[in-house]
Amino acid sequence: MAVMALVSPLTEAAFAGRRKGDWERLDALVAAAQNRGLRALGPEGVAQLSPLYRDVCADLSRAQAARYSAPLVDYLQALTAAAHAVVYGGHARGRWLGSAHVRGSALRVALEAFPRAVRRHKGAMLLAFLLFFGPFFAGLLATLADPAFAVRIVPESQLRPLVEAYQQGFSAGRGTGVDAAMAGFYVNNNVGIALRCFATGLLFGLGSAFYLVQNGLATGAIVGYVAAHGAGANILTFIVGHGSLELGAIVLAGGSGLSLGWSIVAPGDRTRLASLQAAARSVMVVVFGAAVMLFMAAAVEGFWSASSLPTVVKRGAGVAMFVVVLSYVLLAGRRSERAAALERAEEADRWT
Repeated sequence: MAVMALVSPLTEAAFAGRRKGDWERLDALVAAAQNRGLRALGPEGVAQLSPLYRDVCADLSRAQAARYSAPLVDYLQALTAAAHAVVYGGHARGRWLGSAHVRGSALRVALEAFPRAVRRHKGAMLLAFLLFFGPFFAGLLATLADPAFAVRIVPESQLRPLVEAYQQGFSAGRGTGVDAAMAGFYVNNNVGIALRCFATGLLFGLGSAFYLVQNGLATGAIVGYVAAHGAGANILTFIVGHGSLELGAIVLAGGSGLSLGWSIVAPGDRTRLASLQAAARSVMVVVFGAAVMLFMAAAVEGFWSASSLPTVVKRGAGVAMFVVVLSYVLLAGRRSERAAALERAEEADRWT
């Protein structure tokens, strides 16, 4: 009931307009403390820091209780997290915060922002997962049953060189120059796929759905075709190292595109343009995170996946990578999220 008492009858725009000045002032103080330490704030700035922090905690509780837009709630969450690191970090140690510590706190907040944003759009992400991996397994099984199926999906001129390459295996490895060139190719190719999966979401989400299905079906058909020609173990060994990063990033990019499309289809009480802008701001964290995953996947694919390392090492590392990626997306930031929610509730009770 204490939280509900904070809900203001003001509209979101009026609420944000009334409180914007204090948010910007706190943001400026936090930025100054992060760059140069608390001494840079001076006596007046230090005196303002704690009250402004408590006020923005209360504002965040109001915004969540009133179910204001995700971009506004995300902004207030990021602001309270950054201010918390400045306000309480120094007090807990009994000394001024150093810039290195603040940078570490900022990095932790950034690393937690990505999985939290993914979970916030979990409906779209789950749909993207099904749209990609449903056709993937359909194409894989259909091609294993009849290899000619793959030729209907992917040109045979592309399939035959892949079969020959995987039949040779990786015992000889590749030269360093070739590895670097292939890494660059993988970046260009994978980023292009992910960008199409994301950007075409503007077509009411239909473009993202189409590219997810198309790429899932083609990928499954390629894997099935290679496996049907006796090189299934080799292509599995190649894919397992970077697959969780690469395919995961494509799914996340597609899910972000679906979120954009849904914001146009169902804008709620906003205009379609305002709804689209809010959704775009909300999913950009996911898109940037997916881009980082693709660059990591390209590095692994270029320098590790085709190396001459033993098969058991590659597969073991691939399984470990899958566990790390899945755990990060599903679990990272939950403890601080709960701690922040508890702290906000305590602050709200204190001010009611």
